Amino acid sequence: MKILIIEDEIKAGQYLKKGLTESGYTVDLASDGVEGLYHATSHNYDLIILDIMLPKLDGWQILQTLRSSEMSTPVIMLTAKEQVEDRVKGFELGANDYLVKPYAFPELLARIQNVFRNHSPKSKNISQSNTIVIADLQLDIIKRTATRNNQSITLTAKEYLLLELLMRKQGEVLSRTTIASLVWDMNFDSDTNVIDVAVKRLRSKIDRPFKKELIHTIRGMGYKLEDIEEQ
Repeated sequence: MKILIIEDEIKAGQYLKKGLTESGYTVDLASDGVEGLYHATSHNYDLIILDIMLPKLDGWQILQTLRSSEMSTPVIMLTAKEQVEDRVKGFELGANDYLVKPYAFPELLARIQNVFRNHSPKSKNISQSNTIVIADLQLDIIKRTATRNNQSITLTAKEYLLLELLMRKQGEVLSRTTIASLVWDMNFDSDTNVIDVAVKRLRSKIDRPFKKELIHTIRGMGYKLEDIEEQ
């Protein structure tokens, strides 16, 4: 899936591009309205993430131009404004979703995935009970305990949260940016290896003592937990 980000805040745009690239998307970034409209009308995108307050052309003008030319590319609007009138205006002009800054990256990612939902394979159903089971690995959500092959596994609070995230997202590749936001509540810094170290420690408890590996590294993208034989 190919995404265009139109965002004039350089750091915010680069952060979004990095996070979405790690999440498996192909991403282009434009830093003003004129450049953004050029990209949007000259290339085929599956989604446009559009800031409203842009130099040269604002987001409203870009959206109106796209829709008046009958371009149906989905658009998610980004804005620092919280007024209901602005959200209504966005939807009336043809926006598919609207996100107020500041926002958490996983929330944006969830909204993007919602746009693509009809074009993606249905994800595997995860039990809605108090227990998640994958292969011989079992997680008790109420007691916050883990066992594998009926052997109890001692986890720190962060290790438990990381394992629960991986198990709930069974089979999905989670980028370091997503993991950092959901487990550590921070923006991922490429200069730190905190995520890789945490996954390594979790593997030493979840995988290393057992025959089958459940936590997998997807090079250049992130990590996933999956029983490969179930495919």
